Amino acid sequence: MMKLLNLFFGITILVALSLGSSSCKKKHLFGDGNLSFSNDTLVFDTVFTTIGSTTKYFKIYNHQSKALKISEVQLIGGTSSKFKLNLDGVQGTSFSDVEIPSGDSLFCFVEVKLSVNGQNLPVIVEDSVRFTTNGEDQYVKLAVWGQDMYYHYSNFGTNDLDLNEGTWQTDKPHVIYGAAFVDSAKTLNIIGGTHIYLHKNSILWNYKGTLNIDGDYNNKVTIQGDRLEASYKDVPGQYYGIYFQEARPSMIDNAVIKNATAGVHVDSRDQAYTINTLTISNTEILNASSYGLFLFDGPKVYGENVLVHSTGVHSLLVAQGADFTFNHCDFLGYGAGEGTTPAVGISNYYTNAQGTFVAQIPNANFNNCVIYGSSGEHLAIDTIQTGGLLLNFHFRTSVILKTNMSNSMFENCNSADPLFINPSGDNFKFYGASSLNNTGDPAYAVARDILGTIRNMAAPDIGALDN
Repeated sequence: MMKLLNLFFGITILVALSLGSSSCKKKHLFGDGNLSFSNDTLVFDTVFTTIGSTTKYFKIYNHQSKALKISEVQLIGGTSSKFKLNLDGVQGTSFSDVEIPSGDSLFCFVEVKLSVNGQNLPVIVEDSVRFTTNGEDQYVKLAVWGQDMYYHYSNFGTNDLDLNEGTWQTDKPHVIYGAAFVDSAKTLNIIGGTHIYLHKNSILWNYKGTLNIDGDYNNKVTIQGDRLEASYKDVPGQYYGIYFQEARPSMIDNAVIKNATAGVHVDSRDQAYTINTLTISNTEILNASSYGLFLFDGPKVYGENVLVHSTGVHSLLVAQGADFTFNHCDFLGYGAGEGTTPAVGISNYYTNAQGTFVAQIPNANFNNCVIYGSSGEHLAIDTIQTGGLLLNFHFRTSVILKTNMSNSMFENCNSADPLFINPSGDNFKFYGASSLNNTGDPAYAVARDILGTIRNMAAPDIGALDN
């Protein structure tokens, strides 16, 4: 009996030790790495307002040498989300302590259901799934097209880019999610009546191609953010803007570009062409959070009847040189940056961590232009002269809010108040006693103003708008 009791206690102790040992090891079974995903953004790239619902999936991978425990998986929108989750066969909006063995994966199925007539939905319906592993959060974004429009989606993570050429149709608006590209040697035409909506941080990107935005006086091309609620009507910085990178000759005519970060950004030029990189005319750029028009690293630009206002920093910024001429243009400092930065800033250099890069400005011409704001100086020129670089500035018959215009670069310029009717309300028509009225130089006159009004070519009004 004693031997049996000893055997029993021995077995009990061995079992206890075994369990204790197993428990200690259990604590070290899980690794401390992160998850990997088949997609960082899951896009339902069909107009689902016409079919109601559909399902897609992404995979969650454990590429670590040990198992991983996901402490929480959370659909951020919860039960009110338009999306529903099925994680490895289990439906829900929140999951806890999900284990993935080393080298294994899980499926996460995502269903979206929208009303068939989605006029009251946002242009893009979004949510995200949060994965918390070892105290760190990772996200997979979810997006579905909420209305019946043309969508342009680029996934930079998979190098799946939306490449465009030909002519965009005008029967429905175009929505850019991520980026829409005009690739090298291709041409995209955007004609009058086209409405373009860009999602947060999105961009219309012309890379070594030709982009022609060609509206007309009675049928402008409109470019803005995709938040169409009234509260977003004048909110700046809703998307990046239009980016010309080493572009072939391109144009913007009769467009309204609003609520961007940098409305139009022209970066360098295709050296095979001596003509203008960009010709911009009859165009209003407003409510940019940084710059309305940004010229960088030597592009050649011609503008006429361009109205830029209500920007956060500069209406026009030139850095590291450019070659440009503006006739009958308004670069105005009324807006968020008023009193802190000038409407126009021009420099022939740029400094970053690699050093200072200096370039020439062979032509900087402002003819019959307005550079103005409610207070302070609104023209700043900062140049470095080295190695015989060309720096040719000419301001002719223009109204400029600047204290000292005795330099020979200013010809027949003054700083008299243009007497705009309501600049805070974006009304830049002017009263009859304005310094702009009938005081322009006929040598630089443009036949019509930004709205199509016929000018008096013998005594044109200064600026983009004619009274």
